[in-house]
Amino acid sequence: MPKKQPPAPPLELKEACVRAARELIAEHGIERLSLREVSRKLGVSHQAPYKHYPSRDHLLAEVMRRCFVSFAEALDDRPPAADLYADLHAMGERYLAYAARHPLEYHLMFGTPWPESIQHPALIEAGTHAFEVLRGTLRRHFGAGEAQRPRVEKHAMFIWATMHGLAGILHAHIGETMDLAPGVVSGAAAHALAQIEAALRADDAPAPPAARRRATARKVAA
Repeated sequence: MPKKQPPAPPLELKEACVRAARELIAEHGIERLSLREVSRKLGVSHQAPYKHYPSRDHLLAEVMRRCFVSFAEALDDRPPAADLYADLHAMGERYLAYAARHPLEYHLMFGTPWPESIQHPALIEAGTHAFEVLRGTLRRHFGAGEAQRPRVEKHAMFIWATMHGLAGILHAHIGETMDLAPGVVSGAAAHALAQIEAALRADDAPAPPAARRRATARKVAA
């Protein structure tokens, strides 16, 4: 007869509150999240969660912080790449895979108003770190100096906006409601990543020699 496993130790209240909050959001939406509902779900006094979370927003900030941490870990876990463009392809694939597999977490990160940031520096730090995974990759290619900062961050915002928009479209199953040609939806990620690469390669191309620039200018003037 197999040996009976001892029951798992009860969760510490602080951790239990986070898990209960995630379950409440998944079941009823973020609007129903409150410390009172968390305490009711855990079967503890209404005041118990306040020992660890001064307000509902503090608890929500911790839930969101953990989402950003797991998101950054998913991006960091991509395979090593030989160059910038292979790395961006791998990162984009991880981004879309995370959004598809963790829709609740993705919505909490990018579809939920943040609590007052000045009260939740840990959330800001985690969110910034997730963005830094992308920004750092671009910085290593284009340069880390202050002069390159606008260029790097514009590219980062362009890539982020593209991936975020595509993640939302794929989550909405738009291919099921629109008359799209075969392969458009299934090939959307590869196409978007290819277009990102093309845009960055165009910006990364060396400037034309001065003589060629002057000849081009004369043609335009004519």
